[in-house]
Amino acid sequence: MKLVITVLLLIGISLSVGAQNEQEPAAMAPDFSFKSILDAEKPAITALKDTLFPVDLKAEYWDPTVCNPYRDTAVTFPVQLQFRDSTYHSPIFKDKIVTSRYGWRNGRPHRGIDIDLVTGDSILAMLDGIVRLSRASKGYGKTVIVRHYNGLETVYAHLSEFGVKANDTLAKGDYLGKGGVSGNARGSHLHLEVNYKGVSINPEYVFEFENNNIRAKAFWVTSNWTRPIEHNSKRQSEIKLLLTEEEALASVTKQRSIYIVKSGDTLSMISKQNNISIASLCQANALKSNAIIKIGQKLFIEK
Repeated sequence: MKLVITVLLLIGISLSVGAQNEQEPAAMAPDFSFKSILDAEKPAITALKDTLFPVDLKAEYWDPTVCNPYRDTAVTFPVQLQFRDSTYHSPIFKDKIVTSRYGWRNGRPHRGIDIDLVTGDSILAMLDGIVRLSRASKGYGKTVIVRHYNGLETVYAHLSEFGVKANDTLAKGDYLGKGGVSGNARGSHLHLEVNYKGVSINPEYVFEFENNNIRAKAFWVTSNWTRPIEHNSKRQSEIKLLLTEEEALASVTKQRSIYIVKSGDTLSMISKQNNISIASLCQANALKSNAIIKIGQKLFIEK
């Protein structure tokens, strides 16, 4: 009988020790799990996407058949643009030679810039995004539009060949197609536009075309930079980047001065001297572009 009791006691002790040994790893494990790490990081990631970039680029106004799906949307400026990177990828492999700028051109608005190229040159995405449109469009010919994560869209027009289709996801530098002369193009070039919710922005206010820099990772755009009539397609506008909302709001109020016409003056000369477009000069003074001005005449200059 004593032998049986002894054996039972030994078995009980062994089971107790084994149970303790099995519990030790759980007690010594770190007080977190892989799932808890993910859960802890989710709020920060979500906050970043919500404040800087849309979570789903295709959630609103996603139409792969029209160049501007925002026609019925009103955009109030100034707006802030934010970028993940400080650089963009050049849309072509060679040096960028701008042959026509954003502004008033031949009595019509030119809503982008023209970059010289040879038909067949590769066209590349400037920023990460998703192809919203890849099809022929009236005037623009074969056109690719890429929507980016900060709300901008870049437009690549007059292509000779498509290299992507709608809904393709891209990284900056990815191949879009080949440049050409399709649509209403005189000579082979890339017509490049930068749009925010369907409103064109002077691309040179956003990007430095002498190099591949974005002008800042965060800055403000006023309506002045969305109206071609305020700019001359033959020369680069003077650029003063607006880094704060206060600067943007202060710049909205136009500064008006008076210019007195001198002997030999023409509207063209006055516009160049004051760094404004002829169209803007005519608009401020209710003049036609072919109007005759007289010595001593007072003209409003609005900047």
